[in-house]
Amino acid sequence: MWAGIQTAVEMIYPPRCVSCGELVTSDFGLCGPCWRDTPLITGTICESCGLPLPGEVDGHRIECDDCMQMSRPWQDGRAALTYTGRARKMILALKHGDRPDLARPAARWMVQAAGRILQPDRLVIPVPLHWSRLLRRRYNQSALLATHVAGLKDLPTCPDMLLRTRATPKLDGKTREERAALLTDAIRVNPSHAAGLAGRDVVLVDDVMTSGATLTACTEACLSAGANHIFVLTLARVAKDA
Repeated sequence: MWAGIQTAVEMIYPPRCVSCGELVTSDFGLCGPCWRDTPLITGTICESCGLPLPGEVDGHRIECDDCMQMSRPWQDGRAALTYTGRARKMILALKHGDRPDLARPAARWMVQAAGRILQPDRLVIPVPLHWSRLLRRRYNQSALLATHVAGLKDLPTCPDMLLRTRATPKLDGKTREERAALLTDAIRVNPSHAAGLAGRDVVLVDDVMTSGATLTACTEACLSAGANHIFVLTLARVAKDA
């Protein structure tokens, strides 16, 4: 009976590409042209942020120029996409275009990129959104991504482990130093859940990493509350030449 209902639903609402809307073979997928135009990160990457790098893996830890110049407070980082072209359009639609449905396929790409970062029992935590911005958007895109990522790997998650205590201006166009200054004391651990961080390995989830200032503030808050190791997983990484 259920199969018949499902078939009827698919006839009325056939699956469409999450990017362009063309018909596809399965729900929450991309059509061929959109798949080819989506800048998925593969090959050699920076171990700290996931940025794609030239060259071959040589058995030693590889980092991009930014991560070598500024030591990251987290252990390892991964990203699924480079923030350019079709990826940028999809992420802006997820954040500002009322497209929460994009979080589900995006989480699949993130899980694929994460590799060993998503180890059993690691706690998945999203980067928080200030309540005023949450009120306007109606959802936190990072929390949606974190929930789907955790669900795909059967990991524990706590969507409100971190709180953004004050609204900060948009960080686009700010320097690394300006971003860090704006985020000082802006993120803290939720007192109601703080005990759950003690000794835990944590995976921080965000939509986009630019300078890493927000993820640094989140990492430092978790470490101050007694977390063990922190890892970061983002949907996209901004490249300098993007």
